[in-house]
Amino acid sequence: MERLWLVVLVIFVMALSVQSQLKTGFYSSSCSKAEAVVRSTVETYFKKDPSIAAGLLRLHFHDCFVQGCDGSVLIAGSSAERNALPNLGLRGFEVIDDAKSQIETLCPGVVSCADILALAACDSVVLSDGPSWSVPTGRRDGRISLSSQAANLPSPLDSIAVQKKKFSDKGLDDHDLVTLVGAHTIGQTHCQFIRYRLYNFTTTGNADPTINQSFLSQLRALCPQNGDGTKPVPLDKDSQTDFDTSFFKNVRDGNGVLESDQRLWDDAATRDVVKKYAGTIRGLFGFRFDIEFRQAMVKMSSIEVKTGIEGEIRKVCSKFN
Repeated sequence: MERLWLVVLVIFVMALSVQSQLKTGFYSSSCSKAEAVVRSTVETYFKKDPSIAAGLLRLHFHDCFVQGCDGSVLIAGSSAERNALPNLGLRGFEVIDDAKSQIETLCPGVVSCADILALAACDSVVLSDGPSWSVPTGRRDGRISLSSQAANLPSPLDSIAVQKKKFSDKGLDDHDLVTLVGAHTIGQTHCQFIRYRLYNFTTTGNADPTINQSFLSQLRALCPQNGDGTKPVPLDKDSQTDFDTSFFKNVRDGNGVLESDQRLWDDAATRDVVKKYAGTIRGLFGFRFDIEFRQAMVKMSSIEVKTGIEGEIRKVCSKFN
């Protein structure tokens, strides 16, 4: 009996040790310059194109929702995750590859691609005048990347019930949902993803009635009915390059660009969070969003992580070892 208990205790301690390996400063002794290299690399690309910040943030989000935060979205290949329909618009792969190449020269086989992506997402928010946070590291890279597993990624067409279910399935609550969708304060979509809301919503031939009428005119001018579907549309009409709370004011006022964003106002629980962030007291609610976004990002970036002896540390982010 004592021997059995000893085995159980050893297994429990091993489980704890694996779990505890995700921590801030994980590479402080094994590759002390890793975080600085990621930061400088993201800065270099950001100076050329500030919109890359939203791309990197979205890349991390899409990675975490399939197979957990394990860099599986970075794998290239016809059947790989990044070639799934919801991932075809992802960008920023070259930033991660560049940072990885530099880090491999300094510390070969030490820093995971999954961690580089998590760090780059944080750096992107900071460069967009958003909050900074200490990114827990110690993730290992996954060995599976299948486009077929990306079907449950959140979609712009999702109802609020579907959005809540998809986030709940990953251990994220309604508050996390609204806070993380607030990342749409930077970035853009394209006319092809919103045109149905402007001209033929639910095949009625009319516009989505939740769109503010004056904003509807702006969107129609930007996206004519038979115009270029690839034309970019800012997700935050007021400050698309600044990480702020204007996105929530837009949702409150019927100026949400994506249908899924505007649906946050339809549900009592998510509406309360939108109201909180869209408050009228200047500064106070922006400060609260900054704090809660940090917390939500740390929570999201811990989804189903691989640590300890799980997975691998890739030599090149776009292919398995």
